[in-house]
Amino acid sequence: MARTARPRWTEHINRRILLLGTAGAAVAATAGTAGCARVASGDTLGRLRSQRTVRLGIAGEVPYGYVDEQGAFTGEAPELARVIFQRLGIERVQPVATDFASLIPGLNSQQFDVVSAGMYINKERCAQVLFADPEYQMLDSFIVRKGNPKGLHSYEDVVRAKARFATGSGYAEIGYAVAAGYPEKDIVVLQDQVAGLNAVESGRVDVFAGTALTARSVVRKSTRAEATQPFAAVVDGRKKIDGGGFAFRPTDTALRDAFNTELHKMKKSGELFRILRRFGFTEAEMTTLTAEELCR
Repeated sequence: MARTARPRWTEHINRRILLLGTAGAAVAATAGTAGCARVASGDTLGRLRSQRTVRLGIAGEVPYGYVDEQGAFTGEAPELARVIFQRLGIERVQPVATDFASLIPGLNSQQFDVVSAGMYINKERCAQVLFADPEYQMLDSFIVRKGNPKGLHSYEDVVRAKARFATGSGYAEIGYAVAAGYPEKDIVVLQDQVAGLNAVESGRVDVFAGTALTARSVVRKSTRAEATQPFAAVVDGRKKIDGGGFAFRPTDTALRDAFNTELHKMKKSGELFRILRRFGFTEAEMTTLTAEELCR
């Protein structure tokens, strides 16, 4: 964008996320404290069916889980959650907004029951939570100035050009940049992809790294920035194709397995793609990868 102001609806979304996240975290923390014994000692799926509500941790990232212009929670993960949890006998989903880096700590401290944010499945996270199989696969992309003046098409290019590099809080792209040789201390960590777009447009940074889907979505109306072609990060000599999925507490194997059963039915019938394509996903981003494969 020609250094235009951030769209008013985006400001509204971020304010709503902040307010709802603060309030939700406070309420959820209280509820979590009160319910810790029940969660630790009982059947989580049975408890959620009894309560008829599941709390979803989301991070306010388009298109994975966010607040739309009307102030409603939506995104590929919350919409998928509504369908699957209803089929598991849980009628209501209650999203709880937080920043991305707080999702796993919030899950494990009982602030919510499930992470519903399209979170990448990787070995480090698999040591902390249980993942369902991924609902999508994704490559990376950069947000850069129009014309990509520094010729940035990979993390190695960023290192070579000594470009000012930014990505989001808790994003997997931090590790990919470091693996390519970028100094971690020099990485600019921003709240989300909208902040990344603004930083690129203003010249604060040269590049913001995110998923291909979020990059192409956020630059759509920009006259100053563009998204690069999708690419696979290279880590330890191997190309990385990431998959995103729902995360559960390590003790909630039965809940994760029940979720997986419904997810695979939706993959087989094509229902999963019909939900995800409303949020910009393509057939090329559907996947048969498993959480087990991505956790290695």
